[in-house]
Amino acid sequence: MGTNVQHDRSTPGDVDFARVFTSLPTAYLVMSPDLVIVEANPAYLSLVGRTRQDIVGRYVFDAFPPAAESLDADGVNPVLVSFERARDTGEPDPMPLVHYQLRDTATGRLVPRAWSLISVPVLDDEGRTVLVLQRTEDVSEYVAERRRRTDTRGDDEWARTDVLEADSYARSRELRALLDSQQEATRRLAAMAQVVLQLSAAETVSDVTDVLAGAGLAALGADGGAIALRDDAQGSVQLTLTPSLGEGAQRQYGTIGLDSRLPGAWTARTGETVVFESQAQAEAWTPEMRTVAEQSGQRAWITVPLTHQGRLLGSLLAGWAAERTFTRDEVELVQAFAAQCAQALDRVQALTRERQDARSSRLLAENLQRSMLTEPFQPDHCQIAVRYLPAMVSSQVGGDWYDAFLQADGQLNVVIGDVVGHDISAVAVMGQLRSLLRGISVSGDPAPAQVLDLLDTAITQLGLSTYATVGMLRVEQTEQDRDRGVTRLRWASAGHLPPVVVGAAGQLIDVPPPSGTLMLGVDHTAVRGESVLEVERDATVLLYTDGLVERPGSDLDVGVAALRRLVLELADLPLDALCDQVLDRLVGDRRDDDVALVAVRMHRQDRPRPAEAGPNVVPENIDTPARER
Repeated sequence: MGTNVQHDRSTPGDVDFARVFTSLPTAYLVMSPDLVIVEANPAYLSLVGRTRQDIVGRYVFDAFPPAAESLDADGVNPVLVSFERARDTGEPDPMPLVHYQLRDTATGRLVPRAWSLISVPVLDDEGRTVLVLQRTEDVSEYVAERRRRTDTRGDDEWARTDVLEADSYARSRELRALLDSQQEATRRLAAMAQVVLQLSAAETVSDVTDVLAGAGLAALGADGGAIALRDDAQGSVQLTLTPSLGEGAQRQYGTIGLDSRLPGAWTARTGETVVFESQAQAEAWTPEMRTVAEQSGQRAWITVPLTHQGRLLGSLLAGWAAERTFTRDEVELVQAFAAQCAQALDRVQALTRERQDARSSRLLAENLQRSMLTEPFQPDHCQIAVRYLPAMVSSQVGGDWYDAFLQADGQLNVVIGDVVGHDISAVAVMGQLRSLLRGISVSGDPAPAQVLDLLDTAITQLGLSTYATVGMLRVEQTEQDRDRGVTRLRWASAGHLPPVVVGAAGQLIDVPPPSGTLMLGVDHTAVRGESVLEVERDATVLLYTDGLVERPGSDLDVGVAALRRLVLELADLPLDALCDQVLDRLVGDRRDDDVALVAVRMHRQDRPRPAEAGPNVVPENIDTPARER
C-alpha cells in the first residue's frame, strides 16, 4: 500500500451494527454478568419459539427452566457452569453436546432437544466481563440421524449420547480456528458497540478523542490516534492526539496547514484514505513523516476521512508502533469507526453552535430584562430591596419581573409578575405589561384590583395574546394610621402567590385571599377583589415569583411553607441580608427557573430613618405630605 486509497463514502459510513446483529443467521443470546437476558437476535427467538418481550429482562434460567434430565449426576446445570466459566475466566467456553428440553409454546409440553453451545465473554477495556454471549445451534436432527445409523435398540431417550458427544466435541475442536476468528469478530463488534454508545454521549471534540483513546483504539487494535478537524477560515487543520502519541507530538502537530502533505491534512483536504504499512512508505510520501515517527513512536498508519452527509469535516488517524501489513477488513474497520466519529463530531459542532446561539439569546434576554428591572425608589421610613436571578438554563430565561413606584400622593405600589413562557418574546411581553401597569396606575387613582382588571382589558384590546400572573400591593397610611403606628396593605392578585408578611413582633401574618384572582389573559371581563391588612410599623413584606419556591417533583405548597418559615427565621436581619439569605438557602446554584423578589420593610416613624435603609430616593414631582411613608 503506501499510496492514497480512494475513500468509498457509500459503504463504511453506512455500517449499522444493530442491523448486523439482527441479520446474523446464527442464533445469539446476550446476557449481563448476572445472567439476566438483555438481548436476543431474531434467529435465536425463532429457534426457541419465543418473543423478545417474553425473555428480555429475565434471569436466563427463569426464562428457560432446566428439566431434571438436563442436570448432571450432582444436580448441577452444565449450561450455568459454562456461562459462569466464560464470565469468570474471560475465555470462550465451547460445550460438548448438550441435551436440554425446551417447552413447546403451542402444546406446553417439554420437547427433548440437542444443542451445540458456546459461551463467549465480552470484555471492557480493563478486561472485565460486561456481557456474556451464547452462540446456539440446534443439532437435534443431526443427533437423531446418528442414532438411526448407530443403534436402534429400545434404550431410553438419551441412549448412546456419549459417542455422539465425543464426535461433536471433536468437531468443535476441528473448528476451533474458525471459532477463534469468530471470537475476534465478536470482540470487535462488541468493542465497536461500546464506541458507538460512548460517542452518542460525547459533547466536545475532547470527548470524541477520549473515546478514540479508549474504546476506539481497543476496537481498532491500534496504539495511538488523532482527530484532525478542518478550519477553513484559518486554512489549517486542528489535531487532537491521544495521550499515547506523546506531548511532543501534540505540541508540534496540534495545528498544521490545510495544504500540508502530512496525511492528516491531506485526507482532511482531499477526502482520500492514506495507508502506510512501513516507515519507508511513510517517508516516501513525505520526508516529514520521519519526524512524526520520532515524536509519536508510530511506524504504520491508516488515515481516513471524517465525512458526514457529504460534508468533509477532517480526518482520523490510527497508528501502530510496529510496521505491519493491513488487511482490507482492518482498513474498513477504521473507516467504519471514522464514520461513527464523524457523526458524533457533526453533532458536537451543531451542539456547540446551539450553545453559542443559546448563550447569545440568554445574554440578550437577560440584559433586556435587567434593563427594565430598575432600582426602586426609597420613600422615607419605607425600605425596598429587589433581586432578580436568571435561570441557569438559557431556555428558561423569561418573563419574571418586579416593580415599585409611587402614586402622585406618595402611596407606594409594589408589583410582582410572571409572564408565561421562557424566551425573548416573554421578556418583551413582560416589558409591555410592566409599562401598561405603570401607566394605568398613575392615570387617576385606581385601586390595585381595578389596575389588574384594566390591564387584562388592555391585553385583549392590544392583541398581546399572552398569559401572566401579577400581584399588586399598595402600602397606604392616613394621618390617623401614622399616629397609631400602623400601615394598611391593600393586596390584589391575578393568579399570583400571596406575599409573606412578618409582623413587628416577629410573627407570621396571613394575607386573606381576595375574591377573584384569575390570571391575566384568560377572560378580560373577570373582576378581581382586594384584601386589606393592617400591620404595625417594622413589619416586613416579601413578594416573589414561583421560581423561588417551585421544585420539580415537589408540591408548590411545600415550597411556600418552607419560604414562610425561613423568612420568619431571618426576620431580624437587615433587609438586604434577608433577601440574600433567602435566595442562597432556597435557590443556591439550582436555578431551574427565573426568580424575582421584592421586599419591603416599613420602619417605625417615631425615630429617624435607619442608616441600614440608606437615603430617601423619590421623584421630585411626588407629593410628600407630613404622613411620610
